Amino acid sequence: MPTKTHQQIVHALLSMLLAFLRPRQAGDAVAAPYRMRLREETFREPDICVYAAAHLERFGERYGEPADLVVEVVSDDAASRVRDYDDKRRDYAAAGIPEYWIVDPAAGRVIVLSLTGEGYAVAGEYGIGDVASSPLLTGFTVEVGPLLCAEP
Repeated sequence: MPTKTHQQIVHALLSMLLAFLRPRQAGDAVAAPYRMRLREETFREPDICVYAAAHLERFGERYGEPADLVVEVVSDDAASRVRDYDDKRRDYAAAGIPEYWIVDPAAGRVIVLSLTGEGYAVAGEYGIGDVASSPLLTGFTVEVGPLLCAEP
């Protein structure tokens, strides 16, 4: 089960994304629990799914098709770390999701991954005191320290 801190991070980041997307009519976003179908009968529930305006038809009522950007907030146990850093990274790349953010409170970092070919490349790794940015959502930035509920 997600912790209070996990949920606070998800809600804070979702609020920032919606405040960025909606006034620009650039897309929409939702937090878990919301299912995203990666392929036939294979679903994941990312902590946050972002759909660009050009792909809002993928943002269904019961579930979505692959999003444009997904976010996972890493829980602090070994199984979750493997799932978010390895398993989901593979699954999201195979589904063609252009951008994947791994928010790791225990490590004090945000890793932004961009799809290149069949896998992800690190577009940026940001720690406390840094400002993370999205290659896909031009102009969208996040101060890592306040996001992780840490001192800036």
